[in-house]
Amino acid sequence: MIDADLIVTHIAELATPTGNGPRLGADLGQLTTIPDAAVACRDGIFVWVGPRSELEQAVRLTEDGHTVDADGGTALPGFVDPHTHLPFIGWRESEFDERLRGASYSDIAARGGGILSTVAKTREASTEQLAETVENRLDAMLALGTTTVEAKSGYGLSFDHEIKQLEALSHAARHHPVKLVPTFLGAHTIPPEFKDRRADYVALLVDRLLPEIVERQLAEYADAFVDAHAFSIDEARTILTAARESGLGVRLHADQLADDGAAALAAELGASSADHLEYASDAGIEAMAKAGTGGILLPAATFFLMMDAPPPGRRLVDGGVPVALATDFNPGSCPTESMTAAMWFACLNGKLTVDEAITAATLNAAHTLGRADRIGSVEVGKRADLVVHRIPNRYHLVYRFGAPRVEFVFAAGRLVYEA
Repeated sequence: MIDADLIVTHIAELATPTGNGPRLGADLGQLTTIPDAAVACRDGIFVWVGPRSELEQAVRLTEDGHTVDADGGTALPGFVDPHTHLPFIGWRESEFDERLRGASYSDIAARGGGILSTVAKTREASTEQLAETVENRLDAMLALGTTTVEAKSGYGLSFDHEIKQLEALSHAARHHPVKLVPTFLGAHTIPPEFKDRRADYVALLVDRLLPEIVERQLAEYADAFVDAHAFSIDEARTILTAARESGLGVRLHADQLADDGAAALAAELGASSADHLEYASDAGIEAMAKAGTGGILLPAATFFLMMDAPPPGRRLVDGGVPVALATDFNPGSCPTESMTAAMWFACLNGKLTVDEAITAATLNAAHTLGRADRIGSVEVGKRADLVVHRIPNRYHLVYRFGAPRVEFVFAAGRLVYEA
């Protein structure tokens, strides 16, 4: 008999990818499904997964253990969101209204709006204010089924304020059941005070910020935004090469608004992921596939920006790239905390199937964060992150779009949210 301190039973359908690595191509949509299922956990780890009819013969509940009745809901792994911009102050709803009236994202950025308007407000905040804001946003994500979140700095754009953002993430990580993966995005855009001194800002990132961040272990990854209003290929290469040599993993905002060659740069650098990719070239996608660089789709941002180019879902899948999904939660181009929303747009606009979107939002997302051996699927030996959705089967996540239906969220074997 297997001892368990938590049993979740009466699951109408359990659906999960399996394995410790990414699912590619035709395998992206291959899920293990168990009707009328149950799972058992101990010490935060899945110890048994199977049909409910076999539960009593296989599992024994410890004296201090408890059982949760899923009441016919559908269970999936906790969502893994591998691209967010959590630590910021100030929303940008006025810019949203401007875009509805015809202004483009680039137009707004060119006149000093966009990222820089959020930078100004974030610089005014204390570490404590930022940490509290991050925790509140993590609460919202948890209630929507997300149990692991990558979070970037990038709204400080100075030594003190970038450090402040990362410190706020570190503080929030100590107090919240959602697991945080911090990323240094000092290379988000050029701050106003360095407008005519780009090389000096790159030097600040490389010579001062990276050593401080690595010494204090404030980030696992470094990221850069390659764009006409942000950083050139050569600038991003300099920054991310230094980050890689310092021991950080590498991520990249790539080819979102134009084909800048950033997908190929991500492959060249051995990046864990290249994100956005709406305008990535066929050669860039081929290079990513050969390098094993993950391609993170951000289809809710594509939708919210009303872009002409669709999310490149099928191009990446058919090209052999490890495809993941993320929200891109941020105040300007995608103010949603919902991974389910990312799934809707990945399927409806990016042409993924529901099963492909589930894998992209769980196991493959975990892979881009170097955690596919620990999270991203409901399997014995992995961390017991489980979400019960109030739906009869997995297809309803996308089929009935528009309303969250999360009933229970378990993080590391603990019930941390109940509707």
